[in-house]
Amino acid sequence: MSEKRFTSLKEFYPFYLTEHRNFTSRVLHFIGTGLLILSLFTGMLFHDWRFIVAIPFIGYGFAWVGHFFFEKNKPATFQYPLYSLASDFILFWELLNAKQSFRVK
Repeated sequence: MSEKRFTSLKEFYPFYLTEHRNFTSRVLHFIGTGLLILSLFTGMLFHDWRFIVAIPFIGYGFAWVGHFFFEKNKPATFQYPLYSLASDFILFWELLNAKQSFRVK
């Protein structure tokens, strides 16, 4: 992990992207975030708390597999939980809209 201390999301996000360069890791993050969003809406729609309880396991499960097995780095969640969470949603949106690619050049 970087020794630099980040004080804003704008400053943190470029670092976040450097920690998410692996194709498989990006796919896993995308799937996890997508399922997290789906689980949130499903839980709210059907008033079923089990979908809400599953959210951290879904989101972190996919992401941490990506970090530990493919990126081979420590998730930024441990040091910057809110910036990391926000960055997960930003990356999801940018991948969805093709602003970012799953394959980093």
